[in-house]
Amino acid sequence: MQARLVVFASLALVMIAPLSAQRAGSLASRQALTTQQAPTNPAAAPATASPAATPAPVSPAADAAPNPVIPVTLIRAGRLLDVRKGVYIQNAGILVEGERIKEVGVLAEIQPHVPAIARIVDLSKYTVLPGLIDCHTHLMARFADADDAYLLTLAKESEGYRALEGAANARLTLMAGFTTVRDVESEGSGYADVALRDAIRQGLVQGPRMQVATRGIAAVGQYNPFHVNPDLRDFPTGAAMISGVEEARRAVREQIGNGADLIKVYADWNHPTLTFDELLVVVEEAHKAGLKVAAHATTSDGIRNAVNAGADSVEHGHGADQKAMELIRKNNVFLVPTVGVIDEWADHYTLRGSPNDRKWLDDFLQSIQHELQMARSLNIRVAAGSDASRAKEQGKNALELAGLVRRGFMPIDAIRAATVNAAELMSWQDRVGSLEPGKYADIIAVEGDPLTDVTTLQRVRVVIKGGETVKDETHP
Repeated sequence: MQARLVVFASLALVMIAPLSAQRAGSLASRQALTTQQAPTNPAAAPATASPAATPAPVSPAADAAPNPVIPVTLIRAGRLLDVRKGVYIQNAGILVEGERIKEVGVLAEIQPHVPAIARIVDLSKYTVLPGLIDCHTHLMARFADADDAYLLTLAKESEGYRALEGAANARLTLMAGFTTVRDVESEGSGYADVALRDAIRQGLVQGPRMQVATRGIAAVGQYNPFHVNPDLRDFPTGAAMISGVEEARRAVREQIGNGADLIKVYADWNHPTLTFDELLVVVEEAHKAGLKVAAHATTSDGIRNAVNAGADSVEHGHGADQKAMELIRKNNVFLVPTVGVIDEWADHYTLRGSPNDRKWLDDFLQSIQHELQMARSLNIRVAAGSDASRAKEQGKNALELAGLVRRGFMPIDAIRAATVNAAELMSWQDRVGSLEPGKYADIIAVEGDPLTDVTTLQRVRVVIKGGETVKDETHP
């Protein structure tokens, strides 16, 4: 309890001072958007001075109304990607009321429904997509690029400080165009991810919508940190370490009670670790509470144990054989392959590694290639996940999409992995993942065509979350 209070207190204290500047910056960004009255006749629309918008004056009658007026925004898009159909709507419009989308379609058809007080956001020179989703983040992890970084972080940094690092990572993620994340384990920072999620919801800090897994569950001695002096009996661990069915059950119940939105479990670590019965009770307790289970699994036996126990997603899956992949498909389980971050460190590893290290790396990369070839041929549902854990990796979530395309995915399939598929894995398909009426107005804009060059999603120019512009780089 004391640790959780430290987390909340630290978040509050550090954010009070910059909060005024942050709000002022947000207001300046919003006022930078050019606002004009939305004419009912599109041909009569005056030229917009810039893609930015500012609120139009409100009539005295509206100002005197007892209830606040719900803000209305019209977003003009040069082209809008329908991620379900994989086609563009040219000269599109998105009508937003408050936080949610009211209407989407051809601008000329939407224009007559736009009230005169609507704010206009002109993205007519840009490609517009739904906000992206990352299903495998570790926002509390900002490790240095060193062999003992995990251990040193747990030894030197408080949970409060880790929460603040998480806030920094959350903002980087949002600015990268990822408006929703599934954070799969706090990496030794306890329940700091719960505090971060709640602070974002309350508007204390900027960040994506979050589902959090809190501490995670692993077998005793089979997760980070390793090589700790055994005399340090209370040294922090990277997950809740369990041995036996009842310890597994207690760990799940504790994490749910402390705010978990899903449960993360380590089915293996180089070899299978938790028993099938331990995995089974983890899934049983989670599903009983309506939560899904994400299973780290990188061996064929670990994958089989996790899937047969009822896990909802396999994280990584890099050592899967054909039978394991067929089991994933048979049980309609999601695969979250996390390949982008591997490409990021593989180049560096190749340069400094020994010949034996490079041989290991080549074999590892080949196993990933084989995994994703099987996933495509079996039509396994894939959701995008970045797995960033080092400071230099945070905010580079879109590398995952490029990694999928590099391994044979079509750009639209990679984009779906970070939109509609990811939303379904999170059971948030009614809220996010596509630009459709009733869903949150989580929207990004890029230059170029992501259907031919998915790397354009690494250069997001505009981010809108819940109808509010949080990033605008449309000005020269």
